[in-house]
Amino acid sequence: MVYLRSLIFNILFYGTTVVLAFLVLPALLLPAAVIRAAARLWGWVTVHALRVAGGTHRLSGDSHANSQVIYAAKHQSAWETVVLALLLHTPVFVLKRELLRLPLLGWYFSKAGCIAVDRSAGMRALRKLRDDAVAAAASGRSILIFPQGTRVAPGVEHRYEIGVFALYEATGVPVVPVALNSGHVWGRNSWLKRPGRIDVEFLAPIEPGLSRRDFMERLETAIETRMAELDAPYLGDKAAG
Repeated sequence: MVYLRSLIFNILFYGTTVVLAFLVLPALLLPAAVIRAAARLWGWVTVHALRVAGGTHRLSGDSHANSQVIYAAKHQSAWETVVLALLLHTPVFVLKRELLRLPLLGWYFSKAGCIAVDRSAGMRALRKLRDDAVAAAASGRSILIFPQGTRVAPGVEHRYEIGVFALYEATGVPVVPVALNSGHVWGRNSWLKRPGRIDVEFLAPIEPGLSRRDFMERLETAIETRMAELDAPYLGDKAAG
């Protein structure tokens, strides 16, 4: 049954993605708000398509939806790159520059105002990230960054990159850590989608003013402590099996 439900989901998800990608092409000539609305529609379709495979989600904690913040979210799968645009009212996403080269989607990411990071450019990339973040913050929109810089499978350790501190320091905007366990339903490189609930938890915000060391330690501790609790039931089942 898992295979059949996964097949149906993938047909719905990828089929809808292709159709939307072509239907929205004229929006490239319109204001960026139209592209952001299309991104929310993509997220809505994905949420409902995933129900076919038995996947649901639950939000907890204060998302600070009516405030300007920086979301620093755990990244386990493609789910959050699509659905968080819907749930968080299309914040400015920080993404790797390679995604701008994707056919059609790259154009939409650029038009929507995403901040692209060239991970091979070293300090030059960090300076550009700061400048782009200041400009995004000046628009009044919130920003979303995956502080580990890549998808990380559940239970796997991976360092937190300095880019999130660059945003925090440059903008003076509070950072809201976000723990989520999407990887147990929508695996990092898995075609299968397993039934289960994706928990998205907004943790206590980190107010501006901390040093780099204190900020990074507080952010990582907050997210990883909660992740250990969210991942435990799933990882425990695998260990028992």
